[in-house]
Amino acid sequence: MGRFVNPGNSAFKVALASEIYIDKTNLLDFTNSVLGTKQAYICNSRPRRFGKSITADMLTAYYSKGCDSRELFMNYNIAQTEDFEKYLNKYDVIHLDMQWILMDAGAPERISGYINKNVISELADLYKDIDLRNQKTLYGALSVINSMTNNKFVIIIDEWDVLIRDEAANSSVQEEYINFLRGMFKGSEPTKYIELAFLTGILPIKKLKTQSALNNFDEYTMLYAGRLSPYIGFTEDEVRDICDRYGRDFTQVERWYDGYMLGDYHVYNP
Repeated sequence: MGRFVNPGNSAFKVALASEIYIDKTNLLDFTNSVLGTKQAYICNSRPRRFGKSITADMLTAYYSKGCDSRELFMNYNIAQTEDFEKYLNKYDVIHLDMQWILMDAGAPERISGYINKNVISELADLYKDIDLRNQKTLYGALSVINSMTNNKFVIIIDEWDVLIRDEAANSSVQEEYINFLRGMFKGSEPTKYIELAFLTGILPIKKLKTQSALNNFDEYTMLYAGRLSPYIGFTEDEVRDICDRYGRDFTQVERWYDGYMLGDYHVYNP
């Protein structure tokens, strides 16, 4: 179990232990249905405080080989689905929290180098029989591992757009980062080593400058939430249940903040 490769389920355990947790595990049924397909490249963009990071932690807890999450999910909706155990903790997962990585790297221009160095190091520890010493990029290392083992990876990037937002005036940093993303996800080679790619952020992935190079991602936004509509944020029925649980007047809560219409769902910011 590493920091970035096959992290455990402790972050999701914190969410489950919190005073309010709404079961969003049906999202896993959807991601299971697209594993290893052209629809397995997903970008979920939402405003702040919509539960994006909890979603990333849930995906990690479910797919990562670095933990045993069967008991963790047994009381939730995903456990009732046919494929629950088929994909549970079956994948090497790489989970990158870009906000945290930016702080630990120390400077925006160090981001790509930081990721390549640290994640390749963890992969080398995991795949001891494969020589990764000459690999300079994460995507190069993943390609080598796949060619030797046929293994595929689940890639989760939380707050993928931190550099796009915070370094809007720094074209060299943005170009280097976008080239990193292109190497990770674009072209035929990544389809060999990626089973699922799930990115979260505030911004959509295809609407900025050269982001069109990543047009293989399906975008789920506030305007086009699609299948993800009920899974990110609280639905009206869920808010009613919370109000009943805590003795609050739903009509008053609705008047304070009446939420958004995402497709057919009335959704509230948690």
